[in-house]
Amino acid sequence: MVIRRHRRSAAGRTVVTAFGVLAGAALAGAAPAGAVPDGKRIAPGITYRQFDVKAAAGPAHAHLLTVDLADPHVRVDLLYPGAVAARATVSRMADSAGAVAGVNGDFFDITETQHPGVAATGASVGPAIADGHVLKAAVPNGQRFGPALPPDTSTRDVFGVGTDRRARLDRLSLSGSVHTPDGTIPLKGLNQYALPENSVGAFTARWGSVSRMRAVCGTDAQRSAPCSKDTYEVRVRGGRVVSASDIPGSGPIPAGTTVLLGREEGAQRLRKLSVGDAVSVTHRLVAASSGVPYAFAIGGFPVLEHGQALSGLDDRTSAVRTVVGFKGGGRQLLILALDGAAEYRTGMTVAEEADTMRSLGASAAFNLDGGGSTELVTRDDGASAVTVRNHPSGGAERAVANGIGVFSAG
Repeated sequence: MVIRRHRRSAAGRTVVTAFGVLAGAALAGAAPAGAVPDGKRIAPGITYRQFDVKAAAGPAHAHLLTVDLADPHVRVDLLYPGAVAARATVSRMADSAGAVAGVNGDFFDITETQHPGVAATGASVGPAIADGHVLKAAVPNGQRFGPALPPDTSTRDVFGVGTDRRARLDRLSLSGSVHTPDGTIPLKGLNQYALPENSVGAFTARWGSVSRMRAVCGTDAQRSAPCSKDTYEVRVRGGRVVSASDIPGSGPIPAGTTVLLGREEGAQRLRKLSVGDAVSVTHRLVAASSGVPYAFAIGGFPVLEHGQALSGLDDRTSAVRTVVGFKGGGRQLLILALDGAAEYRTGMTVAEEADTMRSLGASAAFNLDGGGSTELVTRDDGASAVTVRNHPSGGAERAVANGIGVFSAG
């Protein structure tokens, strides 16, 4: 089916205008309809093509965007639904932002069946930066959703593009403090669906309106562990505590307000605060390797660095996958999404994914969410809406936490 969506109106509505056959549709025993083996220019500096890949579990079909960051008309940024704790389809996010192409992004909190009464937040696992603004930090490794991390990788790993317009792989760690009359408390969370044990985390207006209860569930090593029974949160506005509660709250957080949520030892420290106390909160994401500020960053995990696949990559589990990489010193992006049609649904392993990106010339590559989340969209010249280019393996677009948007001023 071809899915086209008008850009969101002032009232925030999205209107589905046509359904047909996916532009990337793969017909059984035949080349995919609308296949573009030699590449099609989407906009200056942005091309799209399709090709088959031999994989151990069977043939895979790839959809590839090539993005030239050296072109001054081109940029990439985070696609997200307007809040960290929210979900939307890639097509809706791309249309709302005016992107000419896009792909799904980080793994996210998709279900909470092991915590009765606690709703899934839809928030992503790793750090996120949009338009130069920090949205969130990473959950503990043991609290992540998705396949097992390769050795020596972390939920703090990111793919990003700096203000120098070069793509990089990096690691972004939260650095922050809560200054109170009783002393300084380290800040261990920012707009994330899971806080470390015994910690204090901050939630801002960027979080959204979803309940913060999930943030105190699980442990650093086990996502499914019970929710903490020792919690406390305070609301800070204008540098003063304005309210407090033993139970994590929900609802929109007004601009200029910060909610501090503690669990275990963190809760005990927050209980020392009283309404009216002076409190200040500072936070930033610190890069492990780059001194260049990030205009955009998204979570996932690396699979290829310096032209070499990481050791310990999974070479057994095949799946539909999404991966982004770069070459030319970070000046050219390669964004690849596999097709989820029945004849290609076996996909490839993470190790095969790394090999495929290396064969395309990538010096580095970064795995994003896959399976039913994998989706790549492009917008034809003059079109008011994007077209879904691959078959989502679940048979329809999945609402996801975020994605990568490709933009053109040409």
